[in-house]
Amino acid sequence: MSKSVVANFVHALIAVLAGNVAYFLAMPYLPPLARHVPLRLDLGLVVDFWFCLVMLGIVKTVARRRGAGSGP
Repeated sequence: MSKSVVANFVHALIAVLAGNVAYFLAMPYLPPLARHVPLRLDLGLVVDFWFCLVMLGIVKTVARRRGAGSGP
């Protein structure tokens, strides 16, 4: 497996874990429609996905900036 595949997997894993932690910490403060009900397809899943997507953007940005500091 190439380094980029492993790096993408690690970035995605961190984003999903961090996004879900952030979502579940914020869930009591969200409007009722944005709260996920287990075993249902609802708006809460979309909100949870959005949290994970934002976290992926943060993880990728941090990784890019850390990589830019190293030499060629």
